[in-house]
Amino acid sequence: MSKRFLGDTALLTGRSLRHIMRSPDTIITTTIMPIAFMLLFVYVFGGAISSGSDSYVDYLLPGILLITIASSISYTAFRLFMDMKSGIFERFQSMPIARSSMLWAHVLTSLVASLISVVVVVGVALLMGFRSGADVLAWLAVAGILILFTLALTWLAVIAGLSAKTVDGASAFSYPLIFLPFISSAFVATATMPGPVRAFAENQPVTSIVNTIRDLYAQQSVSTDIWIALAWCVGILIVAYALAMATYHRKIA
Repeated sequence: MSKRFLGDTALLTGRSLRHIMRSPDTIITTTIMPIAFMLLFVYVFGGAISSGSDSYVDYLLPGILLITIASSISYTAFRLFMDMKSGIFERFQSMPIARSSMLWAHVLTSLVASLISVVVVVGVALLMGFRSGADVLAWLAVAGILILFTLALTWLAVIAGLSAKTVDGASAFSYPLIFLPFISSAFVATATMPGPVRAFAENQPVTSIVNTIRDLYAQQSVSTDIWIALAWCVGILIVAYALAMATYHRKIA
């Protein structure tokens, strides 16, 4: 990467982050729903759900973190759509700025905002009784998986932000992503599900990611799920990045 690209990306990322700092309600909004789900499932449904774990919040947290990220990236599509409609992309194109740096600025801003939301949710989980004996390496591995997952979903958000015709359409794409953890091992074991639902749950990306994070938190040996999780994240990231860049170049051509 050239120094110009890195410098432009850093400058534009700072611009986007300042917007978020001036309007922290974005982060507050993206944490409310995951926290509400966590409170609901732990204190209302938790007693009726057999998770095979002593603490249901320990079992639940990995899926809640993915919901937090999916909720957060909807604002990436929204912010990108608003920038496109405001004409700021056209103004930037008239300046000596690396074109792809504008997209990367939105992506990195999304990553920072999502990680802040994740930290807030983990803090609430600790207040609710979440405990983990995981060592530093395990926590770093969890962070790495969450960052990779965030980048993959954020580039999908970029496609939505560039392609949407309305502001509602820009953010609505995230709804299926938010509810995907509900058809996975995030809330209950997949073995309790009916045949067709179980087949889908066991062969979609959320289940392998949730299982990997859960094993890392519990200090258990990580199964082949980690390689499946990484393959899903990297595969989605590569495809989404390629489609996003193609859509962007078509838009600004």
